[in-house]
Amino acid sequence: MILVIIRTLILFTLVVIALRLMGQRQIGQLQPYELVVIILLADLAVLPMADTGVPLISGILPIFLLLLFQVAISYTGLKSQWARGIICGTPAVLIENGKIIEEELRRNRYNLNELNEQLRAKNVPNIADVEFAILETSGDLSVIPKSQKRPLNPEDLKIPTKYEGLPITLIIDGKLQQKNLINSNIDKQWLQTELKKFGIDSFKEVLFASIDTEGKLYYQAKST
Repeated sequence: MILVIIRTLILFTLVVIALRLMGQRQIGQLQPYELVVIILLADLAVLPMADTGVPLISGILPIFLLLLFQVAISYTGLKSQWARGIICGTPAVLIENGKIIEEELRRNRYNLNELNEQLRAKNVPNIADVEFAILETSGDLSVIPKSQKRPLNPEDLKIPTKYEGLPITLIIDGKLQQKNLINSNIDKQWLQTELKKFGIDSFKEVLFASIDTEGKLYYQAKST
């Protein structure tokens, strides 16, 4: 029993490391060869995990080789546009200037129901309003509406805006995020003083606290 647990932990750790080295993309963003690698990794890990009669190295070695293979393919695609086209394919324009490109639909085996569904998901229900709809190599559909159908933004109205940046998390579940404090040049004493204004005497009483994009402190105390 102990042997099974140890083998399981070793193989689980190895697969997690392999997936981390492959990158942080979601399943829907994986290229076909990456999805194949993930499926094979899972199968290779299961065999020695379930059967103690199979040598552990029989699972570790193929996993390591698959990881090297995936990294080599990714590096090749990174350096060569031609290789990237062969490995990952190329984007396909399914709609151009409000007109469906039937040849591309047939070539990519993409039916009209799927096309309409994806357009609705992008808040563009009318095909006539689409300048370009591009099927990316990940399988996602990028939709570019016609210029007269795009939502207004401050630049269109010539309204000046200021830089916002990102909110900075300061406390999570009562724990102070020291690295974020240092990076944002926020003093710990200042944070304590601000929280005391709201009747909070300890960071442990805070569920979440952050500095928003306008430089204002947001907090939420833990429920009692």
